[in-house]
Amino acid sequence: MTPCETIPTLKPRCAVVGVVGRTNSGKSTLVNRLVGEKVSIVSPVVQTTRNTIRGILSEPRGQLVFLDTPGLHKAEGHLGTLMNRMARQTASTVDIVLLVIDGSHLPQIEDDGWLRRLAHTEQPCVFLLNKSDREPLYTAEYQTLWATILQEKGVTKEVLWLSASAAGGAGVDAVTDTLFTLAAPADELLFPEDVVSDYPRKLAISDVIREKLFAKLMDELPHEIAVRVDEIVEEGTDWHITATILVNRYSQKGIVIGDKGRTIRYVKRGAEPEISDMFGVHAHLELWVKEEKNWMKNFFLLRQLGYIGDR
Repeated sequence: MTPCETIPTLKPRCAVVGVVGRTNSGKSTLVNRLVGEKVSIVSPVVQTTRNTIRGILSEPRGQLVFLDTPGLHKAEGHLGTLMNRMARQTASTVDIVLLVIDGSHLPQIEDDGWLRRLAHTEQPCVFLLNKSDREPLYTAEYQTLWATILQEKGVTKEVLWLSASAAGGAGVDAVTDTLFTLAAPADELLFPEDVVSDYPRKLAISDVIREKLFAKLMDELPHEIAVRVDEIVEEGTDWHITATILVNRYSQKGIVIGDKGRTIRYVKRGAEPEISDMFGVHAHLELWVKEEKNWMKNFFLLRQLGYIGDR
């Protein structure tokens, strides 16, 4: 090599990846595993993820921006319809679609719906059979369904099939490698290297509080609960956070508060250390419970909660 010659600098490979699939397929767990930090709350309760959350993985080879979408489910009410629409719209605007399938269960109607929708997409698709650590894994059934759909529609579309366990970590590195292979070279990264999520902090905090409520209440009334962070007062490394838990009916206030305030204290004890760790501060929560009848149909409240419009 002569002194005038230089080694060419490889451009980073970057892509926005839409993580889609039916509810409880493990999308949020997978995104947290891929990014290496908790950016999405996780719960077995349907409709846990209500916003499209960005998790960002930066490596020497480039950057992957994951959009963790609400799980597709049989919509009940205005909010459920809104979340399904959000997931579908996200899938149409990304560079790569990562369909997460619960491979430990036979195909459901929502899986069929996603496969049919993705048969017509122009973006490259990766179909991930998640929960590969469970038996049996219904790989053949999903691949047969995909082949049948393509035949019915008279189209041809090549996709990549992978299997992994988002919870245990097996196979996740192969997912990352595959996505970087599909990513396009870029002149610069999409986000600064030290950013793991651009999710607004008020929405992130409200999600943590909601996760703790879901853990305590389970299926009792999570779908009728929302959390709005009203104020964050910063005093050095001390954050004083005021948040309101919205319920649909007055009778639900007692359930959320709990006998002698036990449920609220449980939520506060669980959320404060997680928020503190998330932002590197000492978080102090003040929680209020308010009846807001039909909040799921209130456009102004839905916008405040980040479910409508730009964040």
